[in-house]
Amino acid sequence: MERQPRQDQASERAGEPFPISRWRLAAILGALSALGPLSIDTYLPAFPAIASDFDTTTSQVQLSLTACLLGLALGQIVAGPLSDALGRRRPLLVGLFVYVLSSAACAVALTAPMLTGARFVQGLSGAASLVIARAIVRDRYSGVAAAKFFSMLMLVTGAAPVLAPLIGSQLLLITSWQGVFFVLAGYGVVLLLLAGLRLPETLPPERRRSGGVRDTLRTYRSLLADRFFLGCALSGGLAFSAVFCYISASPFVLQDIYGVSPQTFGLLFGLNSVGIVIVGQVNGLLVSRFDQRTLLITGLCSALFGAVALLVVVTTDVLGLAGVLPALFLVVSSIGLVMPNTTTLALADHPDAAGSASALLGMLQFTLGGLAAPLVGLGGSESAVPMALVMVLTALAALGVFLTLTRGRQPA
Repeated sequence: MERQPRQDQASERAGEPFPISRWRLAAILGALSALGPLSIDTYLPAFPAIASDFDTTTSQVQLSLTACLLGLALGQIVAGPLSDALGRRRPLLVGLFVYVLSSAACAVALTAPMLTGARFVQGLSGAASLVIARAIVRDRYSGVAAAKFFSMLMLVTGAAPVLAPLIGSQLLLITSWQGVFFVLAGYGVVLLLLAGLRLPETLPPERRRSGGVRDTLRTYRSLLADRFFLGCALSGGLAFSAVFCYISASPFVLQDIYGVSPQTFGLLFGLNSVGIVIVGQVNGLLVSRFDQRTLLITGLCSALFGAVALLVVVTTDVLGLAGVLPALFLVVSSIGLVMPNTTTLALADHPDAAGSASALLGMLQFTLGGLAAPLVGLGGSESAVPMALVMVLTALAALGVFLTLTRGRQPA
């Protein structure tokens, strides 16, 4: 993988109705990519309050998180091919418009099932921003340049999990959990204006695919038959699942088991997530000097080590919160190494189907995360062992799948 700065700079100007600088593009794409983490994390401190208001169980509230994750997964499958056929802007703007409406619907939900349904639509519509942001990066960059850009996006996407629970916990001081969803609707309006007024089209008409459903299915079949793509996508999705186990269980583990307040939970959640930003920027510095496969394996091993350490701590119950937080920090921060490299490696061989490849990549990530998240609630909110055990299994599977499916392969 060689750097192609001149070619990348030229591609930035090709087929665009108006120019945009690298840093402005990074800011807009980062804000779009943050929509997923913000949608997932901002209402986490309100989990106990939602359960109390609806007089329902922990698992029922966590089901609303699963619904959002599954919506994010399925929505990418639709938005990716549409963006390959219609260009990036139109599917993105429609998705953001529906996101605003569905976020408002979450705020006015009267029952837990209504909230779960609205959360599914919220994830379904918000998925367009995630898949199209990745596809735009692939439209413009490749190889090391793409890896560096994805690492730069970690400044924003890594900050989103940091800020979201803090924002949510502070909002709960002045409003109810419904106000959190109104804030998300407002963020969707801001993104709609930014994308409509500032984001150029990066896929010119001559590069668009117009084969319809049959061509889309053929593209997905080809991607799933590519062992290297599948290895990168599954390993990233499984590593992502370990983090989603933490996201799903941490409100109950930290608040109910360890007795922290919603505001302290937001701070602790943010401190754990700071590692994503730090490690993501370290990855951007190292990617020119080390093989991306090596960096990715390092991240997967770090996640596994942190998960095992967490399981030991919660099983022995010796160190308490002082032992739990460093282990969680290691698992979460490893994503700063895993996600930029799995994304770059998975998309490297598919420049002409970047939207579809990005969609399948995201679908696998959020489907695996959505399936793993409710598992941590099966043991109730009295023990952190289920969370730690599922995190160990997903981290171990991520490393094993990557080493098995990508053995002896490198992207073209």
